[in-house]
Amino acid sequence: MTTAVAAVGVGTAARAGVEVRLENLRRRYAGVTALDGLSLTMAPGELVALLGPSGCGKTTALRLVAGLEQADAGRVVVAGEDVTGQPTNKRDVGMVFQAYSLFPHMTAWQNVAFGLQMRKVDNARRRRRAGEMLELVGLSGFADRFAHQLSGGQQQRVALARALAIQPKVLLLDEPLSALDAKVRTTLFVTHDQEEALAIADRVGVMHSGRLEQLGPPTAIYSRPATPFVAEFVGLTNRLPGVVRGGEVEVRGTRLPLVQPDAADGPAIALVRPEAVTFASGGEAVAGPLVGTVIAVAFLGATSRVTVDLGDLTVLAQLPTSEATAHPAGSRVRLALRPDPVLIARDEATSKT
Repeated sequence: MTTAVAAVGVGTAARAGVEVRLENLRRRYAGVTALDGLSLTMAPGELVALLGPSGCGKTTALRLVAGLEQADAGRVVVAGEDVTGQPTNKRDVGMVFQAYSLFPHMTAWQNVAFGLQMRKVDNARRRRRAGEMLELVGLSGFADRFAHQLSGGQQQRVALARALAIQPKVLLLDEPLSALDAKVRTTLFVTHDQEEALAIADRVGVMHSGRLEQLGPPTAIYSRPATPFVAEFVGLTNRLPGVVRGGEVEVRGTRLPLVQPDAADGPAIALVRPEAVTFASGGEAVAGPLVGTVIAVAFLGATSRVTVDLGDLTVLAQLPTSEATAHPAGSRVRLALRPDPVLIARDEATSKT
């Protein structure tokens, strides 16, 4: 078992987390750069999510923190101590692997208690702590089942209980799928699930090609993306051809302010969120650059996502369901663009307005 680390008092009150710093971490595999100078500081007790596409370096970052492999350059500092060169069994870190990695010859409670056994905790306390952790993840009735007798979700919860049993200072989660209570420890987890990251993280770091594109609170990542990559990766974004003039971008007859008003004039792609697209009130939907036909309405609960065909491109609008259902597929509608500041991308830009 390589994810359980230094001795921890069992049965004591929950401890506060510690500061964790990743300093200019670099890692290459066979000439391919997995991490290209990743720097990140996590405050004590903070839960940070690394979000990004496959191959962006998320899991590599976790493995470096856990000591499962060594960085080519840079440092990992936990609670003020440089642990970069320390082996896994000398780091107070718990990790839940994407593939769970349960011992097949052990029952659920034995898996959970394994880290405690390695710390020579007596059998009675191991059993009590393992029982507490299985109860925490809702598996009290499955203590004597082997891994092959558990569903994938149940195995993930056993792996989580195992990582928490030793009360680590730092918890590392690779693609977590279940709810957890990690407010009292510093936690770094990676995921490609945007809703999961935005819902539970204190801060989200969006990674791309081994670099950290943006790090901030979930609301800032979504509403104020720092780069076009972040804007397009997190949530849905309409790509609307336009022309930049004087600190604004003109899109289909509508002028929108820019997040970066010093952008050079010329063709560009305006990145417009679906919730910034509305149905215009008044006037007939007979002709115009923002007049089109509703081709689909997707029910999302209180809101609905409406797809509108403008002839040369389709646009997504996210609207209150009461408004969306009044315009079923086949309806002619006139759209309006809310004057929110937008980011622009220069790739595939045209001079269409």
